Amino acid sequence: MITTTNSDSTETELSKSRLYTGGIIFVTGFLSPLLVPLVTASSLPVAWKTTLSGLLLVGVPELAMLVAAAVMGKAGFDYLKQHIFGFLGKYFAPPETVSLTRYRIGLVLFSIPLLFGWLAPYISGYIPIFDEHRLLFAIIGDLFLLCSLFVLGGEFWDKLRALFIHKAKASGA
Repeated sequence: MITTTNSDSTETELSKSRLYTGGIIFVTGFLSPLLVPLVTASSLPVAWKTTLSGLLLVGVPELAMLVAAAVMGKAGFDYLKQHIFGFLGKYFAPPETVSLTRYRIGLVLFSIPLLFGWLAPYISGYIPIFDEHRLLFAIIGDLFLLCSLFVLGGEFWDKLRALFIHKAKASGA
């Protein structure tokens, strides 16, 4: 077990397996666009190639980022921030609570890449520039999603993690 200290001086237990699993999911998701050349070189039908390539570029990295954040939880993020980001983590860490305006902006940043990733295989034929610059769209979507997690603040990490806990209960605010 790894013990982390949060800003309010409470200690949180984080298992190494959760941290490693979340890190592997995170890295694997970001490396998924590298599989596109394998898909395009395969003997699959063109429709399958297009769909799989779109998902590998736009859908899979975002989904992996969400799952990794949920697996690691806030404690995992704090641990990575303290030990890997080090110096930068002190200045670019998300605050615990955010204003309503910042929260709404964060939700928009969070939703756009997910929505686009879901729709991209269906609408790519209608957007000529998308076919020419798939990787650029994928990178921009990943950056939006990553930035949204910082804009939404620390409490959002707990909400995101609660989505993956069966017995989690919502409490009225």
